Amino acid sequence: MIYDLIIIGGGPAGIAAGIYAARKKLKTFLITKEWGGQITKASKIQNWPGTKTISGMGLIGAMTEHLKEYDIEIRKGEEVINLEKKGEIFLVRDNDKQHEAKAVIIATGKIPRTLNIPGEEKFKGKGVCVCSTCDAPMYKDKEVAVIGGGNAGCSTALDLVKYAKKIYVLEFFEEMKVDPLLKDNLLKTGKVECHTNVSVKEIKGDKFVKSLIYEDRKTGKDHELKIEGVFIAVGMMAKVDFAAKLVDLNNIGEIVIDKDNYTKTPGLFAAGDITDIKYEQIVIAAGEGAKAALAATDYRRKK
Repeated sequence: MIYDLIIIGGGPAGIAAGIYAARKKLKTFLITKEWGGQITKASKIQNWPGTKTISGMGLIGAMTEHLKEYDIEIRKGEEVINLEKKGEIFLVRDNDKQHEAKAVIIATGKIPRTLNIPGEEKFKGKGVCVCSTCDAPMYKDKEVAVIGGGNAGCSTALDLVKYAKKIYVLEFFEEMKVDPLLKDNLLKTGKVECHTNVSVKEIKGDKFVKSLIYEDRKTGKDHELKIEGVFIAVGMMAKVDFAAKLVDLNNIGEIVIDKDNYTKTPGLFAAGDITDIKYEQIVIAAGEGAKAALAATDYRRKK
């Protein structure tokens, strides 16, 4: 079977694209490893128009329920590992089989960056965390470290304030690149100690995390923090290896698109955080998904 459109990704951009494509009567197939991506980790979303407060899981649940009202084929739990184009047809390979389509939208979002230091992999789930919404309650009355002093790191620290006894925020650069109000709210708690211009070198422990080694980049001296948890919040990265030959990437690995969500390959579109659009917000990702579906519809009609 050859689909009119295959959508890769089940976050806000992919879901919105699916809704719009189905409404335009495109024979559509959506492949996603999981629903929601980053937003499922958010305890509160307060900038989704028309809804004052909703959890990330609540919002993605409502969006997927809406999507399933339409005539669209969905394959959940599979990851796309290769995308190529033969003539006018795209070949989309997941872990199980190959699918064919006349147009494709990539909407896979981003995944958390890693530190690639000793102990990081060893202690995952044993004191090393990437989701404060999921894991903060486990660190009640404990001392923890947050790696990353940007908005992501400070938001993580703010989640931990409700539980942890002491929080160390470690930032690689000399200044924390964070919204001033967020930083002020964090420091007012009296639980947070910020260290800038430092490089985290190792996470240590036995069965669980016991300490962290960091270098003061100004003096070159190593320091050890006695902590029981490490939350890594150093940003996200785009994962587009499967489509590398068909797209151009910017200097941080995002897919370059034009104003109509076209990539450099005719019939291949991209939407949401995976692209080089300036702002990464849920409402923008959803809008970009809708745009990509409409552009794909126009592409199919012209063909």
